[in-house]
Formats: sequence, structure tokens, C-alpha cells
Amino acid sequence: MKLWKTVATSCLMAWSVLAAAEPGVTDSSITLGMSAPLSGPNGAYGVEMREVINAYFAQVNKNGGVNGRKLVLEALDDGYETDRTVTNTRTLINDKQAFALLGYYGSSPTTQAMNDVFGPAKVPLVGTISGAETLRRSPGANPNNRYMFNVRASYANETDVIVSQLVSLGLKNIAVFYQNDGYGRSGLDGVTAALKKFDLAPSAVGTVERNSLDVDQAVQNISKVTPQAVVMITLYKPTAAFVRHMKKNGQNPMFMTVSPVGAEQLVAELGDEARGIGISQVMPYPWNDTTPAVRDYQRLLGRSGKYSYYGVEGYITAKVMVEALRRAGRDLTREKLVTTLEAMNNLDLGGYRVTYGPDNHNGSRFVELTVIGSGGKILR
Repeated sequence: MKLWKTVATSCLMAWSVLAAAEPGVTDSSITLGMSAPLSGPNGAYGVEMREVINAYFAQVNKNGGVNGRKLVLEALDDGYETDRTVTNTRTLINDKQAFALLGYYGSSPTTQAMNDVFGPAKVPLVGTISGAETLRRSPGANPNNRYMFNVRASYANETDVIVSQLVSLGLKNIAVFYQNDGYGRSGLDGVTAALKKFDLAPSAVGTVERNSLDVDQAVQNISKVTPQAVVMITLYKPTAAFVRHMKKNGQNPMFMTVSPVGAEQLVAELGDEARGIGISQVMPYPWNDTTPAVRDYQRLLGRSGKYSYYGVEGYITAKVMVEALRRAGRDLTREKLVTTLEAMNNLDLGGYRVTYGPDNHNGSRFVELTVIGSGGKILR
């Protein structure tokens, strides 16, 4: 009789532990989910981030994991399409049982996924390639934003630095070429607000649809004003198409663009024609090992590794997640991860800092300007 009572008690305790366990958390592992473009015209962005995140997780796992648990990454391809990102997020949470999310891509896709899926499900997401204001609202303004933790600076931060630089050079005739979605419109808003500080406004605007290279109308609209500079809120393929068409049209303004363009991808696409294009960056310079975070990132990839801004961002995003999981302790819950992240004030990741609080999930304001030099080298 005593034996049966012991067995029954043990079974009851085991059932209680399983019932209380959070999705994606076992005694030996933590499953994390990622949705990003892994194919199509923007697939290079997601693939690079996934590879670096997986490499860092492998390093962490080799050293015992996080509080004794190994990290497992489930990465799904969304092709940089909003509906696929939303579907992937449901799959990651409901089918793949992801405990938390990281490394998303895109303003409109992430905003929709936040409002429709991971926000209502109270599943935190750390890091997305977006500077959109929709992802930076306080939880008081939108309760779903409580589960979005940004790692990079906003588009408002980036465009403010770009416009200040252009105006300091005496340029006033400044046009905007932007992607017609949440990403592009957020960047346009940033440029417009920054110009307003100098009593200026965009002299012309032109748009391109997401995943499209049809830039003819934009070139026509912007060429009419013969701009001194054009700020481009686009990704590398439409950016390259626009620059080529502008030059063929006899237009040679100063071209500036924001970090999501991917400096390395733009150089590969444009070749020598990329020389002189200015790019705002929100991550430390990947080819200089004086910054500890970059030095660790380079060691992770090895001497033969292909260093890039997207790679550094994937590395830093993964580090934020791992540090939050470590601080949350062995008794993991999603709510505990959220409150742990909100308590991470001025976290030094090795020369790159992020700051969170209950009403501030913005992460960083770091921005610096770079320019593409001869041979495609990114200079700062």
C-alpha cells in the first residue's frame, strides 16, 4: 500500500510539473522561434542572421546551455511578406511550441504579427530589423507593445542623423525615395520631421512597392526637381535599380540610405556604382575588432568568416536573448522573461548598450554614418 502511495505521489508531482511548464521549455531545452526572409529577393538578410544566431546558440550549448538547458532555434521563411509572417508566428507559437521569439524582419510584417499574434498570446519577441515607430509605442498606448523588445535604433534616429549631415553641407533640395509600406512610410515620416527642424520639407517623393523593382515613376517624379540629395528608405535591390535609373537620367545627387538596405548586399548588387552612397548604421562597425562585441562576433565566425552589419545584429540580438534567459533563472515563464528584460537597464554587451524599462522597450539610439568607398569598402 505504501508503495502504491509513493508511486501515486510521484506521478502527481510529475504531472504538476508538466502542467505548469511553459510551452517550449523542457528540463533540457528551450525552443525559440524566428520568422524572416530566407528566400526570394531579400533572402540574404534572413539567412545571414539565422546562421549567426545558430552559431552563437551552438557556442552557448557547447558551454552547458542556459541554466542547464540547450537552446533550439526554429526558423521559418516568410519571404518578407506580411501574411506569411503572421502565419509563421502562429505556427511557431502553436505548433513549434516556441517559448519566445527573436530575429524577425520588417516593419509591416512584425507590426502585424505583434498586433495579431504574439502580443495577444503574451509571447515576447527580442529584436527585429525595423526602426518603425509602431514597434516602439509604450505598452500604455498599445498593450501588445509590451511583448516587443527592440535592439536597434529607430528610423527617426537614423533619418535625423542623415538630414542633419545633409543640411550641414548646405543642401536643401532633398527628395525621398521610399518603399510603400510601414518601413518606407516610417522612414518618410522621419525624414519629414527632421527636415521640419530646419524649416524644410521633401522637395519630391517617389515610391516602390515591396519586393518590386519598378522604379520608373519614382525616377520621373524625383528627377523633375533635380535634387541635391535623395534619402532612400528602400532595400538593396530597388535601391540599386533606382540609383542606376537616376544616373541614366542624368541625375547625380548625393544618395543616402538607412541601415536595412544592407551595405554589403548593396555593394554586391551595384558594384562600382555604389561608390559614394552614404548609409546610416545602427550596429558597431563589423571589421574593427576594437569593440569587444565585434571582437567576440569575429571569433565566433572565425578568420574566414564573412563579417557584416546584419551578422553583428544577429549576434547582438542573440546575446540579449541569452542574457535575459540567464537572468530569468531556471524557473522560466514568459511573464518572468518580460519582467527580466524590462529590468535590463544600460546592459553592456561589449561596447554596445541596450536599455529597457516597463515603459521603454526601444533598446538603443546608436547611429553612425558610413560611406561606400572604392572597391566597395564601407568607410566611416
